[in-house]
Amino acid sequence: MKPSLQLKLTQHLALTPQLQLSIRLLQLSTLELEQELENYLRDNPLLERQEEYAQSGSLPGSDGRDEGADRETAEDHSEQPYADDDSWPVEEASYLASSGSFDDEDNDYQDVQAATISLREHLLWQLGLMNLSERDRALVRCLVDALDEDGYLTQSLEELAETMPAELAIEPEELQAALNHLQHFDPTGVGARSAQECLLLQLQVLPADRTRTLAMEIVSQFLELLASHDFVKLKKQTGCDDEALRAAHLLICSLNPRPGAQYAASDTRYVTPDVVVRKLRGQWSVSVNAEAFPRLRINSLYAHILSRQRGSGLAVHLQEARWLIRNVQQRFDTILRVAQAIVDRQRQFFDHGEVAMRPLVLREIADLLGLHESTISRVTTQKYMA
Repeated sequence: MKPSLQLKLTQHLALTPQLQLSIRLLQLSTLELEQELENYLRDNPLLERQEEYAQSGSLPGSDGRDEGADRETAEDHSEQPYADDDSWPVEEASYLASSGSFDDEDNDYQDVQAATISLREHLLWQLGLMNLSERDRALVRCLVDALDEDGYLTQSLEELAETMPAELAIEPEELQAALNHLQHFDPTGVGARSAQECLLLQLQVLPADRTRTLAMEIVSQFLELLASHDFVKLKKQTGCDDEALRAAHLLICSLNPRPGAQYAASDTRYVTPDVVVRKLRGQWSVSVNAEAFPRLRINSLYAHILSRQRGSGLAVHLQEARWLIRNVQQRFDTILRVAQAIVDRQRQFFDHGEVAMRPLVLREIADLLGLHESTISRVTTQKYMA
């Protein structure tokens, strides 16, 4: 056989960098998109935010146009072969402290103080005030590090001893002594290995009286009966009357089963809706939320420099910026189309509430819009309406 050259034409699908970017941006939540754009803004000198803009005409689905902004853009990029035509803006009951009740001012101070330091920092500060040997201090510190965010010790002392270096030869008895120190720290109940032990630690520091004695008996022996509100059986088991049982019950309810929770970080997270649904002239209409719509543009100064310097390395950044702006716009266009299709299919829900909600699957929206089901899935994942 003689060697020869043959030409063969075939068609196949390829994920271009622009298509990959489009898919990635589409599946991101609003927060993730913002983080992604921050990375682009940091790395690409030609990309910048348009902070000041006119509200009308800047969002997908808006009919108005910002003519002044259009004229300014045209003037900035006139006679510039590298000028970017995409420089438009893309735009449970409350618990009392175990050491006793406080007035409102004390509670406010305690909350502020707890919010400024972590549970670990609070416990280590108290450890620094104790007169202990270096070995005992180190053991208490190990126990502090093993606590969960509620202040519980979830591992047994034997398990903790096994995780420590063998050359230290730490015995569980030493850890028990260190745990006794820790369980005298504030907040009372910290270092407990169960909810039962946590409540007992808090009861032990209260003044001794009949109510406390009965409460300790209930917690140590009949906690399951209390949890199931089987007060008839509780009275029979403890031999107390209604009044005594009621007092003990109230005392137990005043304890804090999660002593370390007040030091846990609990930042409130707010969801920014991607689209807003309004009823206009009797029809439900969807628009993009302006707060969720990033407004980007090409830096006119760098674009001007590129127009004078052919072959500049910034040309790659310019192309990347153009792709990003187009794909961000396309992302919100797609979200808007899908959201409007969903609202159109669920008009009865918006008019009458949950009882009127109809079944809806990805394929129905995909067939309606001529998109793939995977695209609808990306659009509807971690996206919100308001």
